[in-house]
Amino acid sequence: MTTGDWPGGDPAAADDGSPKALAGVLGAVRGTGWSTVALELSGVRDKDAFMERCATAFALPGWFGRNWDALADCLTDLSWQQPAQGRLVVVTGWQEYARVAPGDWEIAQDVFAAAVEHWRGADTALEIVLALGPTD
Repeated sequence: MTTGDWPGGDPAAADDGSPKALAGVLGAVRGTGWSTVALELSGVRDKDAFMERCATAFALPGWFGRNWDALADCLTDLSWQQPAQGRLVVVTGWQEYARVAPGDWEIAQDVFAAAVEHWRGADTALEIVLALGPTD
């Protein structure tokens, strides 16, 4: 784990062996006190798998209920995480999930957008980036 990373690790490592794709983003945040997490969604086809990936990538607390409200709660109350200047989440491999479960993907995007908005203007920002790449 690099300095300041969330337990999810280096987002570049999740990009199917092509860290160059996210090198600019990582270079911009490395050393600034921001934490990073990779949310790799390749192969995710339903809500249960999505929630499991979130639980693992974010190292969510035991009380995480694996539903949309619980995910929203975890992303807007980060008291379970180490303090950081800000947090960057890089989501990769999301295209299949968006295609096979568009309703759930729309809810996921709403949860992400609400979490980003919640932290806007706070001392600790949260930014979520959807990485573009091969769509299989």
